[in-house]
Amino acid sequence: MAEKNSLTRETLIELIELVQAVYKSDGRPWVIGYSGGKDSSAVLQLVWVALSKLSKEELTKKIFIISSDTLVEAPAVVNRIAQSHEEINKAAKESDLPIEAHMVVPAIADTFWSNIIGRGYPTPYTNFRWCTDRLKIQPTTDFIKNTVAQYGEVVILLGARRQESSSRAQVMENRDDLGNRLSRHNDLPNAFVFTPIEDWSEQDVWTYLLNSKNPWGGDNKELKTMY
Repeated sequence: MAEKNSLTRETLIELIELVQAVYKSDGRPWVIGYSGGKDSSAVLQLVWVALSKLSKEELTKKIFIISSDTLVEAPAVVNRIAQSHEEINKAAKESDLPIEAHMVVPAIADTFWSNIIGRGYPTPYTNFRWCTDRLKIQPTTDFIKNTVAQYGEVVILLGARRQESSSRAQVMENRDDLGNRLSRHNDLPNAFVFTPIEDWSEQDVWTYLLNSKNPWGGDNKELKTMY
């Protein structure tokens, strides 16, 4: 059965207003995990549109866009993310938005070849996927910890959706006591999580991306062809 498209002009306006309200509710900077895929692209585009509708006086805190380069990715993937970062930083500067994109990489001791050759690790397999933690999660965590050290607390925006899995849906029910859409991060003290498109279906994501102009100049139709 095809997914129902629940995204309407009214629900989109409501979500943009929610993003604006959460952004203005405190001084904690935002960190957006950006893989270049459909969900993270939708989150970034949604946030960009929401901020563009605020006054300059309301743009009071930074938004850090972070992507992970494991140093063993296919060149085409790395180049696409690097190009996106260049476009994001250029467009944000031109639009006077407090958005900046950063690429994170694993520490030298944690790189793929350091572990394979230096430590004698086997290549990753189902029951020993050491690469995900060392090459992707740890560099991102280090960036967030450094951001927390500067600002005290941060809000991490993710493109997670309830329909993706029952475990994700359960996590999204575990809200904090701030009376909004934030939940505490499971592993990072002083970090909170905001999942603005959690109620969207996959069809909603594509409806939004294919019917809205990409504000930093990316090609959402090209993104669709990659899937």
